[in-house]
Amino acid sequence: MFTKKRYTIKQMVTWTRQETYIFLLIAFVEVALFVFLDLQWLQIPFTPIALIGTAVAFVIGFQNNASYGRIWEARQIWGGIVNTSRTFGIAVQDIISKNETDTNDENLKAIKKSLIYRHIAWLTALRYAMRDDRPWEYVMQQKTNVEWSKMIHVPEVMTKLEDELDMYLSEEDKKYVLAKTNRQNAILFLQSKELKKLRDEKLLTEFSFLKMESILEELFNHQGKSERIKNFPYPRQFATLMYYFTWIFIFLLPLGITSQFGDIALKIQDQHEFLRTHFIWFAVPFSVVVMWIFHTMNRIGSVGENPFEKSANDVPISTIARGIEIDLRENLGENKNDIPGQFPVNNNVQM
Repeated sequence: MFTKKRYTIKQMVTWTRQETYIFLLIAFVEVALFVFLDLQWLQIPFTPIALIGTAVAFVIGFQNNASYGRIWEARQIWGGIVNTSRTFGIAVQDIISKNETDTNDENLKAIKKSLIYRHIAWLTALRYAMRDDRPWEYVMQQKTNVEWSKMIHVPEVMTKLEDELDMYLSEEDKKYVLAKTNRQNAILFLQSKELKKLRDEKLLTEFSFLKMESILEELFNHQGKSERIKNFPYPRQFATLMYYFTWIFIFLLPLGITSQFGDIALKIQDQHEFLRTHFIWFAVPFSVVVMWIFHTMNRIGSVGENPFEKSANDVPISTIARGIEIDLRENLGENKNDIPGQFPVNNNVQM
């Protein structure tokens, strides 16, 4: 997600430059056909084009609202993960105790560390799962978005999950988790199994065990909600039709604008001979501006359809997960030099 207050003009121009070249070509060709070949029948009354533009604007607005809704819901879910993770960290620190057992302090500390690290492993597996590719995710296949992906350094692309889990899981647990399809799910199962073991060993009372299980239940809920957004695409009928409607409008627009500028040229022909001859060419830049606005608004909606697609507009789940890890490990009393730092912001984008 972008961290700057505003996109720079350079970023916007670079991101949309390919479409802008196409808009220039379409507008120039259509106006040239009218001017040089005198194809008067190419003129279209502006009223039907304005009606099409109004309809396209409404649908683009609907798409953008729906896309923003998906982004905001994803951010709320991961905000819930932050809060529940902190609750889990407090519970591990304060609820698990010796009680009447003969467990020593070092063993108790190792148990707490194991639970916290397994939770960090769950966060890691979940963010990797959210960054996996889906067949309907197409935004990052576009050339300018591919360029962006090389500049923002997505952590889940730079390193493998297997290497990340080495830091948090035992070899036995890691082998178990990697053998499963839903790895984040497997980690929560291991966490529950460990809590049951602690209850059996009297390190957790029955009430405390149920309390910590309820926290795991909440984590399962957050995970399921996040997976729902990832695995349920924005309805393709809306996205596809929006694409076609926008391009129909783009192809028709110069014809209507040329007609309007032609009428203006006739009105000023007595006062300005030069403008009468060349005024119609102003239809090209005006057409390009309107095309660019409509297409860019449509494209902004499309990049928000999938908030975990490894794009610059993603919900920054890597940053969120790393922030939780730093908090939990600091509360364990670990040396700050041993705790990994926050992921860097590259090109004003945090991932």
